[in-house]
Parts: sequence; structure tokens; C-alpha cells
Amino acid sequence: MYILVINAGSSSLKYQLLDMTNESAIAKGLCERIGIDGRLVHETEKGKHTADCAMPDHAAAMEIVIAALLDANHGVLKSKDEIKAVGHRVVHGGETFTASAQITDEIEAAIESVSDLAPLHNPPNLTGIRACKKQMPGVPQVAVFDTAFHQTMPEKAYLYAIDYDLYKKHKIRRYGFHGTSHKYVSERAVDMLGKPASQLKIVTCHLGNGVSLCAVNGGVSVDTSMGMTPLEGLAMGTRCGDIDPAVVQYIMEKECISAQQAGDMLNKKSGVLGISGVSSDFRDLCAAANEGNERAAAAMEVFAYRVAGYVGRYAACMNGLDAVVFTAGIGENDCGIREKVCAYLTWFGIEIDPAKNAKRGEALDISTPSAKVRVLVIPTNEELVIARDTKAILKF
Repeated sequence: MYILVINAGSSSLKYQLLDMTNESAIAKGLCERIGIDGRLVHETEKGKHTADCAMPDHAAAMEIVIAALLDANHGVLKSKDEIKAVGHRVVHGGETFTASAQITDEIEAAIESVSDLAPLHNPPNLTGIRACKKQMPGVPQVAVFDTAFHQTMPEKAYLYAIDYDLYKKHKIRRYGFHGTSHKYVSERAVDMLGKPASQLKIVTCHLGNGVSLCAVNGGVSVDTSMGMTPLEGLAMGTRCGDIDPAVVQYIMEKECISAQQAGDMLNKKSGVLGISGVSSDFRDLCAAANEGNERAAAAMEVFAYRVAGYVGRYAACMNGLDAVVFTAGIGENDCGIREKVCAYLTWFGIEIDPAKNAKRGEALDISTPSAKVRVLVIPTNEELVIARDTKAILKF
């Protein structure tokens, strides 16, 4: 049974086709520059196919995706009727959605109603849903929310210390993101550790261009670093993370800029890019630091220091720690960052094996045999989580 997973952005559409009989990805790709000129990158076991294609909108992009999946040379399907369901990544579910949901007109309207909480993400997600509805009428669709995994957080973790009426009126609170990733790797960690989830206290570290940590106690999220938006928390590729709120007003006054411009600065020109002045890519930062660039080295130290700080915070909140999990682009591939983070955490009983830490591309325990707290590296698979939820909800 084939399930198509869609992640629609404002000018892009990522997709993956999974065979759920064995949970394997048989095709994946990206439509980019939608509304500009359009480019398709399509990959299967036959190889990579790229093409410039006119994509005036997401509906046209979906038509191109279906054509690529059916193509005689680089396709994997004989008919689009073989696609039994579509699972969509939806960034924000607010307090409305505590779990994934089959998309109906009512669910679609509910997603739209919380779009003001994620104005850059939910509208494109809805565009992807509507494009699939147009290209595959009658095929059931499921929305899988980044925020849903964190809806188990207690009030003490999600409330902000502001006028409570603002929370009640406008739903201003911590929601958290990367939920599908944190869910996947925490469940894989349980399998690797060989203990029941109910007995484990785990901190999962999703370290990519976007960064978030999650405290998983007994198999459920009890706290996470991103807030009402993905701007809060750790220093990231281009996002500032935690910052004194008064700094925003101060920057606006000193630089004579608008709230919108300040928001753009904190989202797109800050983080390790802002500190280093070099790049948001850690490969570039490492190369620059090795050549003596002090700002690049400082950016990496700030990053590692804050990740370690959040691990310690969550260990305290859970009153214990059994494992730390690294995932996503940096977490899975940057052994130097893992080493820097873990160097701050030796007092927990964390100790990593340099030879194991140097490996990449596989799920493994990089701790020494005597370490009291395990350190795991687990490649994430958000698309598989979306496909699994889709299959479960539709009872296939």
C-alpha cells in the first residue's frame, strides 16, 4: 500500500512515496521555485531526475509530482490510483489538535483558524492539501501536526508569565515544534535502550538549521525549547533563540526599524549566522574556525553551550536522565558539535567513545561501556511518522 507524504512550503513542495508493506521510501523529491519558474528534483532507486518545469502554483506542482511518479523512465507507479492516502505535515495545530486527524472540510477550516499562530507555515500547508484534493479527488488525506506531540506538556511548562487573560484570549503559550522528529527518535531510543518507555527519561536534540530540544518522560513530551513560534529556544542557523524581550524594542529604536523588520532580523539574520557573519551552515563555520575566524568559533561555542544548558535544565525538570539523543542534520552528522555538547555534561556520567562518535549515517550508541547516561545518534524519519499516523487513522 502506497502513502504519499507532502510537506508544502510557500514556494516549495517536498514529497515522499512510501510502501507501507515494509515502510520503505520508493520515491522522494522536491518542487522548488513554485510561482517563479519551477524546478523538479525527483529520486528513486533508478537515480536522480531533474527538470525545469513551469509551476505557477502548488496545484501545477502536484500535477508534475504525479507525472514524475508515473513516468515510464523514472517513475514507480502504473496508476495514481495506487496512492491510497496522502499524509500532510502541518506546522501548527494550536490547542485544537492534540493528535493527527483525517482532513475534512471542518478540519481544513480548523487548520485555517489557527493560521495566525504560524502565518508563514500553515497557509502553504493548506495550499498543499487543496492541491492534492484537486489532483486526487476522493483520496483520503491526513494532517499530522508538528505541535501535537507536545500537547502532553503540563501547564507549568507551557504557560508564559504574562497576563493570563492574554493566554485565554489569544492562546499565547508554548506549543513546540519538530514533534514528528522528537516522537520518532524517542521511540527508536526506547527500542535501542531495551527498557519500557515508562521507565525512561530522555532528552532528544533535533539539531538542524532549526533547533529544538524535548524532555520525554515516560514516552511523552513534558517540555520543549521552541515556544509559540519556532523563534524561541536555542541559538539556531539564522534564528536568535532565547533573548531578552526588551532587546527587540531597543533594536527597533536604535536602528529605526519596524516590528516586521525586527522580526525578520531575529528570524533570518541572527543565530550562528549573526554571530559569525560567515554562514548558518556548520560546515562553513568549522572551516572558518579552523582558519582562525574567532567569530565562527564563538558561534559554535554559543551553540554547544546552550544545547548543553537545555539538557541540564530538562534533566532537572524530569529529576533524572537516562539518555541524550542527537538527530537531524547537525545532530546526526557533526561529531565535533556532539563532542562539544557532551563535554559540558560529564558530571551527569556522560562519556562518549571518540571512535563511535566519528561514525555517521546509522543509529548507534556512542557512549563508553561505563557511561551512566547513554548518548545515542538516531537519524530522524519524519516522513515515516506521518505515513504511520496516516495509515493508523485511516485503519488501513
